[in-house]
Amino acid sequence: MRKIVAFDFDGTLTNRDSLLEFIRYVHGTSRLWWGFLLHAPILILMMLRRYSHSRAKERVFAYFFKGMPLTDFDAWCQRFAHDRRTILRPQGIAAVDEAQRNGKAVVIISASIDNWVQPFFANVRVLGTQIEVKDGKLTGRFLTGNCFGQEKVNRLLAEYPDRADYHLTAYGDSQGDRELLAFADEAHYKPFRL
Repeated sequence: MRKIVAFDFDGTLTNRDSLLEFIRYVHGTSRLWWGFLLHAPILILMMLRRYSHSRAKERVFAYFFKGMPLTDFDAWCQRFAHDRRTILRPQGIAAVDEAQRNGKAVVIISASIDNWVQPFFANVRVLGTQIEVKDGKLTGRFLTGNCFGQEKVNRLLAEYPDRADYHLTAYGDSQGDRELLAFADEAHYKPFRL
């Protein structure tokens, strides 16, 4: 039976939220805080579960990146992965490496935008939130659903549809990973904390 190991990214393989880090990396701390201050009403409603988590994230993402050429965005993503490798948890990276050495298929399933997750892992399949691009520029909208909760299971099944053909081990650390962890044969919650 094929063995697949699925890892969440933010908080599981990283020591902080990569969206915030990426915005800070591209726009600086002042603009990051100003953008979040402007979106505070939406973010508060989201925390009170009165506004969609996915929609709030999309609006924040659009504020910072709508209209940016995809080539520029991808260049920022490459530099971010190169310059911010310290956000990766050594224990998590060791688990990814070990799974690959043992011949297991490794996939990272993340609510983060796959453009900035993929450069951290050259030889790993990344299933992240995908962004919409028109005429070579980011529209600020998501092309796929925010890869959070049930969407993580949906994306995994789109990639590996015959569930009876593989043993799934999943690693996660948050509410957004619950469905994936429940779907797995072997689940590890918060596995890489010191």
